[in-house]
Amino acid sequence: MTNLREVRLRMRAIRQTLQVTKAMNLIATSKLRKGRRTLEDTKPYFTRIQKSMYDIVSCADISHNKFFGRKNTQNVSPRSAVVVISSDKGLAGGFNANVFRPVNTLCGNVQRPVLITIGNIAQRFFANSAYPILESFSFKSQLPSLDDAKMIADYIMSQFLWGAFDSVYLVYTYMYSAVRLQPDVLQMLPLSAEKIQEKIMQTGGEKRVKLQFEFIPSEDAVFEALIPIYLQGIIYGALVESYASEQNARMSAMDESSKNAEKMLDKLQIFYNRARQAAITQEMTEIIGGSNALM
Repeated sequence: MTNLREVRLRMRAIRQTLQVTKAMNLIATSKLRKGRRTLEDTKPYFTRIQKSMYDIVSCADISHNKFFGRKNTQNVSPRSAVVVISSDKGLAGGFNANVFRPVNTLCGNVQRPVLITIGNIAQRFFANSAYPILESFSFKSQLPSLDDAKMIADYIMSQFLWGAFDSVYLVYTYMYSAVRLQPDVLQMLPLSAEKIQEKIMQTGGEKRVKLQFEFIPSEDAVFEALIPIYLQGIIYGALVESYASEQNARMSAMDESSKNAEKMLDKLQIFYNRARQAAITQEMTEIIGGSNALM
């Protein structure tokens, strides 16, 4: 009887867990639909802004412009900022772990790295690491907006111009398809025509041909106005990509958890039926044996 009672308790606990995983699966599915619609609207802009920036950067005079790298006149080793986009909640399978691995690799390859985390999971993960966290952002698992991207872009821009770091890298999850979610590393600053060209081709774009532009009133004035918009667009596209990838990963994780719970329930149900049948058979045998002894 004790075994039967334990099995019943386990089955009840698994059923309760199954209800939670199915509910989270439905929520993630609903958020994924909304995220995909936003992603479909955002991805052309995300791609177009990189192409436009390459066209402008490839013909600019970069020898003196601060957005293409600063000369180290004080013999101070450069510092790099790594922007990490993670989720605010867990239970998303390997979504966050897949992002953290390239972050650790990148931090090992750049000089004096500092982190700018987006998402509570990244903030908690790197809180005790060897890399200092310069700033943390959290949007409470909501679909990111342009205002969110502008806030982050303005912070990065101000710190870069102030001299807090000399280069900025963005690590996020790119959603190639529903079954292929791959972490991606993008160098945002300093600007590099070769890096932008390489990223365009990696995401399925064609090789760009250099064009000629006339900068009015000047190259510096154009970049002063253009770079904040470029950073905002790049960050917003990465936020939407990561949001859709997160919901897709969570939906897959909850679906797999539900299947595992159902398999465990089936096995426990078979065990429970056998144990219950054995207990009934034993009781009947004892009753029959007792009645025969009385006769």
